[in-house]
Amino acid sequence: MLSLPVQAQAADDRAFDVPKGSLSGVLPVISRQAGVSISVADARLWQARVKAVRGRMTVEEAIRRLLAGSDARAVRVSATSWRIEHRPAPVARILPGPRQTPQPRAREPSRDMIAAPRDEIIVTASKTNLPYSRFAGVVTKLDGGDLAFGGERGMDSILSRTATVSSTHLGSGRNKLFIRGIADSSFTGPTQSTVGQYFGDIRLSYNAPDPDLRLYDIDNVEILEGPQGTLYGAGSLGGIIRVVPKAPDPRAMAVQAIAGASLTEHGDPGGDIAAIANVPVGDDGHALRLVGYMLTDGGYIDNPLLGQNDVNRVYVRGGRGTFRVEAGDGWTIDVGGVYQAITSKDAQYADKNAPPLTRNSRVEQNAKARYGLGTIVAMKDWDDLRFQSSNAYIDHRLSERFDASVPDVEAAGNIDVTRLFSPVNVALITDRPRILDQFNATRMFVSENRLSRPYHDGLGWVVGVSFVDNRARQQRDFGIAGFGFSGFSKALPPIAEIVGSSGGAQSDVSLRGVSAVLPGVTNRITEFTGYAEATVELMPDLVAAGGLRLSHTRLGGSAEGVSLAIAQAQRGTTASRNETVLLPSVSLLATPLHNVRLYARYQEGFRPGGLAVDGNFVRRFLNDQVRTWEAGVRFGDRSQSLFDATISVSHSRWQNIQADFIDGNGFPTTANIGDGRITSLSVAIAVRPNAALTFEFGGVYNQSRVDDLSPQILPVSDAEPGRLGRIPNVASQAVRGSINYATMIGDQDFRLNGWANYIGPSRLGIGPVLGESQGDYVDTGLAMRLGNSRRGLSLTLTNLFDSRGNRFSLGTPFVEGNAGYMTPLRPRTIRIAVDVAY
Repeated sequence: MLSLPVQAQAADDRAFDVPKGSLSGVLPVISRQAGVSISVADARLWQARVKAVRGRMTVEEAIRRLLAGSDARAVRVSATSWRIEHRPAPVARILPGPRQTPQPRAREPSRDMIAAPRDEIIVTASKTNLPYSRFAGVVTKLDGGDLAFGGERGMDSILSRTATVSSTHLGSGRNKLFIRGIADSSFTGPTQSTVGQYFGDIRLSYNAPDPDLRLYDIDNVEILEGPQGTLYGAGSLGGIIRVVPKAPDPRAMAVQAIAGASLTEHGDPGGDIAAIANVPVGDDGHALRLVGYMLTDGGYIDNPLLGQNDVNRVYVRGGRGTFRVEAGDGWTIDVGGVYQAITSKDAQYADKNAPPLTRNSRVEQNAKARYGLGTIVAMKDWDDLRFQSSNAYIDHRLSERFDASVPDVEAAGNIDVTRLFSPVNVALITDRPRILDQFNATRMFVSENRLSRPYHDGLGWVVGVSFVDNRARQQRDFGIAGFGFSGFSKALPPIAEIVGSSGGAQSDVSLRGVSAVLPGVTNRITEFTGYAEATVELMPDLVAAGGLRLSHTRLGGSAEGVSLAIAQAQRGTTASRNETVLLPSVSLLATPLHNVRLYARYQEGFRPGGLAVDGNFVRRFLNDQVRTWEAGVRFGDRSQSLFDATISVSHSRWQNIQADFIDGNGFPTTANIGDGRITSLSVAIAVRPNAALTFEFGGVYNQSRVDDLSPQILPVSDAEPGRLGRIPNVASQAVRGSINYATMIGDQDFRLNGWANYIGPSRLGIGPVLGESQGDYVDTGLAMRLGNSRRGLSLTLTNLFDSRGNRFSLGTPFVEGNAGYMTPLRPRTIRIAVDVAY
């Protein structure tokens, strides 16, 4: 489904004194005075004669006057970037009867020199600024203002607006994302994500969960369905999600503030506050843009066993900043940083067999996620070429606590504590609450340098090289609360603090408790990549694209918390090794009829192998690879037609699927579970009866199966036929619908957005323990705002019918058989907010 961004027109006036002459001589002058970057798409336009521009006016008006009478027009690429290209020839239309062609209203400027935002939808994630009309594939483009409308909800804002993107629901900052049915497992293990997440052109993570960055001050979000291996490499099996932040604007200072308060039925209240500032620095085009925010979501899960109510409150605080430097000679440098911290006081799951929104846990299961990102991006445009160097350092940490308590230590599938503790202590600890602490630390350095020719005159291409160095460390502690712990009314400290000393794989009873350091693992991955892709118009109405990516990966690692003898015995397993992968892509797009486009595409994607914990040992898992064939048809054009639709069908073959499952000790582990196949059908429709009203509909159907299950994956004996090897966390069907309405009430803008999403049934995972069903629920919402560009009042309602549903069947991996957990929807919540801008 494609949503057009509504670009904000610059309303501030600037002083211009630009002489007439050739475009090549005049362009640097007007670019400097306007404080924007202007590129020329066709080198033949450099000698075009342009007019003088003098006086105070907006940037758009200045460019319109400059190009008046020429064969050129300007296209706004972003808030601070324009592109000059040939003005298309007018299309003659035969109107029935003697009706006259309507004339522009008085004082309305001609639009032939300035392209309206609707004129072209540019797929910037293509890395060649490819127009959507020339893109062979499915793109979902969401406006940043739409995502923030009704309250900022992070990734949930994206999930509620797309049918093809899905997620696990362990909690904010702990979830895994999936696109087009390419899903591996429910846990955050050593495997790389199947979805590539990008902030601008910076990769957000490698094998860490979704950081769930809050989407304040975002220009747009692009979602490309995968695989996208040629342009984005490893970890884009399902596709990519690219969040494009608003760039610093040197034209004018601006400040915006948003504050909201929310009430959750059956739960605690919450609130949010955010501030955004744009500050020009000097007169040379430098600017600083800052964003800061704090949010708290009230809890709604009760834990009667500990005498606690509404235990799952979440705190989020974060911010980011970007300083843009116009370094001269056409160079632009952005230096930026992002930081976000998420603290979850307790887990958000409930017991299936307990009263609604209730769970009986013997310990609090808190979690903390910390995400930091530093970036340096350098850009330069000259003639019809563009160079960009994107560099970043990422530090991502996640600590989680799980309740590992079970009433019977000998129950099948539970933890065998006799393997962790000395026999003399087993009798003392079987009735104590048990906990598993897991800590994941990821640090990554990424660098990509590319040269591109933005698509125009039937040709666009990009060549690039990239470097990734990623180190991911996972540590686990298993512990039994001791005699000094009573009432279970407070969260336990880390296991390392509970027990002062630990004897490797075993430890003794202390005054406070018992702890065992479980084996952990460190994975080190260094990746060198070169890639190229070109898009060529072979003939009118026929566009071909092809590309190739060569990736060389060096893999290494080590076992953590194992004895020296085991470490020495496993030196062969943990030794460094190399993998080289070649990823081709090819596509064709044809336009046989006006506003009817057919396309076919083939692409591949992969994830490198790694090391995983298996009991007291560490073992390897292999790389996996996806090959996808896709075909589709697009009808209509959002800028011209009443109706537009996209229909696509894809078939994927997935070899050596990397996934997590529960081992014989009750702990999550990772392995290649087998080969699979996925067939997906998606539909997106938009209808606009008039300029004020839009109806949107989207749906996806997935059919998946894992063939040749690994011997490690035990059959699910009680599963219904056909579900034995279904790929986990993939709903068989999902449907969404929305309505958007905008009008004027007096001199105020009124906007209303309502949505409903149905998520079909799916399975939690592979294997006998993770065979739980989930999904099959409806989520709804309604948002409205009354105001103008300076101030507004908004009201949002989510989960209108206060339904429960089951978003995710995993509470803790330590289950007794099929004990049954569920993660309900947040109960009906109302939010009232005000926003002001200066």
